[in-house]
Amino acid sequence: MRSFVPNEICSGYDNLSGRTPKKVLVNGGAGFLGSHLCERLLKGGHEVICLDNFSTGRRSNVHHLRPFSRFRIIEHDVRSPFDVDAALIFNFASPASPPDYQRDPVGTLLTNVLGAVNALDLARRNGATIVQSSTSEVYGDPEHSPQRESYCGNVNPVGPRACYDEGKRSAETLFFDYHRTYGVDIRVGRIFNTYGPRMRPDDGRVVSNFIVQALQNKNITIYGDGSQTRSFCYVDDLIEGFLRFSNAGKKCTGPINLGNPAEIPVRQLAEVIREMTNSRSRIVHLPRVTDDPKQRRPDISRAQAKLGWQPRVALEVGLGRTIEYFEARLSAAKVAEAV
Repeated sequence: MRSFVPNEICSGYDNLSGRTPKKVLVNGGAGFLGSHLCERLLKGGHEVICLDNFSTGRRSNVHHLRPFSRFRIIEHDVRSPFDVDAALIFNFASPASPPDYQRDPVGTLLTNVLGAVNALDLARRNGATIVQSSTSEVYGDPEHSPQRESYCGNVNPVGPRACYDEGKRSAETLFFDYHRTYGVDIRVGRIFNTYGPRMRPDDGRVVSNFIVQALQNKNITIYGDGSQTRSFCYVDDLIEGFLRFSNAGKKCTGPINLGNPAEIPVRQLAEVIREMTNSRSRIVHLPRVTDDPKQRRPDISRAQAKLGWQPRVALEVGLGRTIEYFEARLSAAKVAEAV
């Protein structure tokens, strides 16, 4: 695995995280996305505070950042108020995979609602800019594709996924009400399926599931007939979008879709991963999951126009990097078991 180089710029991007170093708070900074964001902000010269309760985030995700004097960790649950001196806040604290958020649905909903309130109150006290990581799940099982930010969705507020979907929708409401009522400087970005290194092998997401199953030559499990489509964005692309968004000015509040508009059926994704891993796995089908969207594809014209952003990393390139990461993880686990 590549080591972290402080001045290296990811994926050939220009450094758009701000010319003047800032004190930045990343809620959920030890998670999959949060850890990549912390790393990129450090590379931009900022002071970074990672706040996490480590319920789904992992200390190993940010272990390589600990030697840097501009980085510190605060162990805290965003459902309780917190007071941190920061000029820029990224609110990425929430379970994001179905097994995680369905394990504690009440806690998930409260993390999104109370976490938003506490983060917004902090931004209001500090006069800080605050960026919310929302989700494409606010569109539910969409009846229109691609999904535009103006689409209000086709949602089930009482289903098994509602704790996450409605939590994120409520958080968006709070962000815009704090903006209109108190003048808080907000950004709301809606994340579409994102993948890459530091995903958990057991997080239940389709990319990590398929890769781990393929590498272990186990059955690759598809829920439903596999015709449902997804649009996968590599993590470096997504983080670049959020950094541009955070720097876009007070009039650019969003919501803005951040994702890759290239659409692929889940069955085809399984076949691509099986081929890339030279796996002997069989593809098997299980019953469709309740409220699982049939289509997920972002309209990113707003991000292109306002941020000058679009994804650059092709799916097979990103999958190759992610497969390499999981190969290393699984090999290390085997060595540990043998010791």
